Amino acid sequence: MEILGRPVTPEPEDILDLKGLKCPLPVLKSRKRLSGMAVGSRLIVETTDPLAIIDIPHFCREDGYILLSSERSATGHRFVIGKPDQMPTR
Repeated sequence: MEILGRPVTPEPEDILDLKGLKCPLPVLKSRKRLSGMAVGSRLIVETTDPLAIIDIPHFCREDGYILLSSERSATGHRFVIGKPDQMPTR
């Protein structure tokens, strides 16, 4: 695909399968994985923890990540989290 005559490469993605883990592990493992990813990357998190629909969006707001999507999947819930170009300082 091209935009303005230049090829566009999609952001790097990583998939984190956290099915079977309960709170607080989905947030802790997502935070750890995102901290090692490049800016502009996306992390796909798959979880079966029913509390993740509250915890993951809250984690994104608090830590400055971008929740790109949140949807039910056949096995639980799937989140796509973006790492912004500039992270807020704590």
